[in-house]
Formats: sequence, C-alpha cells, structure tokens
Amino acid sequence: MLTLLFVIFLLCDVCLRFWLGVRQIRHVHRHHGQVPPEFAGRISLHSHQRAARYTIARTRLGLIERLVEACLLLALTLLGGLQWLDIAIARLIDHELLRQLVLIGTVLAIMGAAGLPFAWYRKFVLEARFGFNRMTPGLFVADTVKALLLVLLLGTPLCAALLGLMAWAGSDWPWYGWGLWVAFNLLVLWLYPRVIAPLFNTFKPLEDAELRERIAALAQRCQFQADGLYVMDGSRRSAHGNAYFTGLGRSKRIVFFDTLLNKLQASEIEAVLAHELGHFKHRHIQRRLLISLLSSLGFFLLAGWAWSSMNFYTSLGVIPQLGRPNDALALILFFLVLPTFTFWMSPLAAYVSRRDEYQADRFAASHSQADDLISALLKLYNDNAATLTPDPIHSAFYDSHPNAIDRIQHLKSLA
Repeated sequence: MLTLLFVIFLLCDVCLRFWLGVRQIRHVHRHHGQVPPEFAGRISLHSHQRAARYTIARTRLGLIERLVEACLLLALTLLGGLQWLDIAIARLIDHELLRQLVLIGTVLAIMGAAGLPFAWYRKFVLEARFGFNRMTPGLFVADTVKALLLVLLLGTPLCAALLGLMAWAGSDWPWYGWGLWVAFNLLVLWLYPRVIAPLFNTFKPLEDAELRERIAALAQRCQFQADGLYVMDGSRRSAHGNAYFTGLGRSKRIVFFDTLLNKLQASEIEAVLAHELGHFKHRHIQRRLLISLLSSLGFFLLAGWAWSSMNFYTSLGVIPQLGRPNDALALILFFLVLPTFTFWMSPLAAYVSRRDEYQADRFAASHSQADDLISALLKLYNDNAATLTPDPIHSAFYDSHPNAIDRIQHLKSLA
C-alpha cells in the first residue's frame, strides 16, 4: 500500500509542478509584449521583456532539475540504489557507527553531485546570460569546498549524536532527537553571523553617515535594537541586491548587500529596512522559527514510527540488514521520501508568507514613506528582472511575496 501511495504522490508532485511551470511559461510569454498599465513610465518594455525571458528560462531549468531529482529518488528507493549502497558499505566497514555515517555521507554526496551541474549552469550560463553573474569559476569551487567542509564539521557530529541517541533511547529516540535538532538549529543561528557568513563574504560597518543616522532614527522609532549595521560584498557573486537581519536576541545585525546600496536612495533604503523591521515587530521571524521547530517534532515522531515498521522499509525498496542497526537507513529513507508527501503544503506556506509581507508593508508605510518603498520595489523589480505578470495559480502555489501589481496597489492605498 505504501509503495502505491509513494508512486501516486511522486507522480502528482512531478505532474503538478510541470503543469504549473507550463502555465507560468505560457502566461509570462503571453504578456511579454506590453508593460502593465500600473508600471507604464516606470518600467521600460525592454526591461519587461528581459524579465519575461529570465523568468521563463529559470522555470524551464527548475522543471528539468525536478525531473532529475524524481528519477534519482526512484533510483535510490524502488529501484534498489539505497539497498545496494547499504550492502556494499557494510562489506567494506565493520565499525557500526562509522558504517552508518559513511552511508549517510554517500547518499548526501550523490544528491549533491546531481545538483552541482544545475548550480553551475544556473550561475555561469543562465545568470550570466542576463548579466547577473559576478562569480568566477574559482570562487564557485572555493564556495563549494567551504560548504562541503561546513557540512562535514557540523553535520558529522550531529548525525553521530543522533545515531547514538537512537541506539540508546530505543523507541523514545524521536523526543531526544528532536531536542538535539532544536539545540543544533539554535547553535547554527548563533554561529551564522559570527563564523559561517564571514567564511564566504566580507562584512564592513556601514560608513555612510547620513544613512546611519536615518537608520538609527528609524530603529529608535520602531524600538528596535541592533548589534550593528554591516555592508556585505554581494557584488563578488551577483548583481542582485538584498538586505537581511541575522542573529538572535540583542545580537541582531542588519546587513546590506553593496549592490542594494548602489541602486537605492537613502530614503528608499530606509523604507526597505522599515519593511524588514515590520517582520520583527510582528514576530513573523519568531513565529516561523516556532512553526518550523514544532513541525519538525511531528516529523521526528513520524520517523520514529517508520523506524520501527518493517513495511516502511520493504515498501520503499529496502530490506533492513539482520543483526545490525538500521538507524541511518531509516533516517535516509524517511527524509528522502518526506518531501514527496508534503509538497501539497507549499500553497499554505506561501499564503501565510504573502500575508506577512502585506503586514510588513503596512508597518513600513506607517514608519516611513509608502512612496519610497514603491520606488525601491520598482527599482528592484527592474534590476532583478522580476516578472510583473506571473501566472496567478503558479504564484499562489509558490510565491512567498505578493505579485508586483497587487503589492504596488496595496502600497498606493496606504500612501
């Protein structure tokens, strides 16, 4: 029964994503010949058509990548790939913990290797074609190696501790495993601004005195305390602009991409930052973190059921080894197939995110100028080649932000 459900859900996942992707491609192409009236005079026809081509190219690449992922998933499960790896590694390694860690690492390496050509193509062909890529091949390789080392340094102790808990706690392991996962996530949140992010980018204090004063006044109006204002060298890798908050508690940092500072005026940057502050003041970040942690508890409890069910293994193309722990096998199998059964949650998550964006826009309009945020968004839409005419159904399923027309109209009503 589980085999049939898995096949049905996987087919529904792939077919639905292809249907949505085709809708998006056709809708964007159909409307690429004319700038929407709401943006006439602000976005040129050339920029609008460039955004359409960029969106279509990204959508097509995403569909191909999803198809490869589905084929790899089938190869590892029902076609026996994971079973073969488990037996082959067991023949080479006798130490139980090391054997299971190698099995996890091998599967992650296979999945990473399958995604690497897409990452390379996306960066050096697609992004380069539209003038966004600033990364060199050497920097790409260096980033990949650093990311791999981070996975090894952080992921190996995590997996070893989790496997140890599974062996020690028996059927109660999901509770201990979840506690370990929560602690690990909080550790990463603490480490990211201090250790992880500086491995990939250079961060310097914001030097623009006028902008610092604006931001300080805004933070005071919003009763927000930040640990510092930093500029990141995002232009080393991409022409896209962005800004974000990072850190926990009083150690929150505000980080601007240098590309963003080069594109926007001080008042527009203030409005963008006011929007981001709106997420904090309405506790969107804390709520998302809480939902993530609570949902992970549900997944751990479900993984505990799968771990103890022989039918779970055999229905997905794996026969557990007798006389040896199969804890790593259960974890790999569970988290491989989990996205197939949870893809239908995407529209709900996207809807909640869009609602939060509207709320943050209202906050920004009350603590800065809505017209400045509109102006900033129009520049970002233009510079980042974001389509102004996405397919409504595709947007409802995927998009974490409201489409451009609805968002600008909403901001105009606030202005």
